[in-house]
Amino acid sequence: MADEKTQEPSTTATPPSGAAETGSARVDAWIWSVRLTKTRSVAATACRAGHVKVNGERAKPAQTVRAGDEVRLFHAGRERIVVVRRPVTKRVGAPVAAECFIDNSPPPPTPVEAAVVGIRDRGTGRPTKRDRREIVNLRGR
Repeated sequence: MADEKTQEPSTTATPPSGAAETGSARVDAWIWSVRLTKTRSVAATACRAGHVKVNGERAKPAQTVRAGDEVRLFHAGRERIVVVRRPVTKRVGAPVAAECFIDNSPPPPTPVEAAVVGIRDRGTGRPTKRDRREIVNLRGR
């Protein structure tokens, strides 16, 4: 039977589901896909607000990222600095997401360091003029 085509198993590994075939992905979709933000709309809003930078430049939500790009995201009170290993367009599980980027972020501040900012007691109302002066002196301005 010379007409039959024999199919040999592919020697190249197929990318996992959600991997971009083109080698690039939208920055807002990628941030959401690798679980740096909870929703894609939060990622897009962060891009529009200027909280996302790709290779040092402000990123719009539709900007593409490729492997090797550095993404800086200021979210939830801290800056995340990650290098793209693999662009993905669909949300993936946490173990796969951890393989899609290299995290170069500084460690999050300890609760003691975070308290230095000056947390006011709940229900104390607006700060007085004296309180504001103390806050300014505490911040070193």
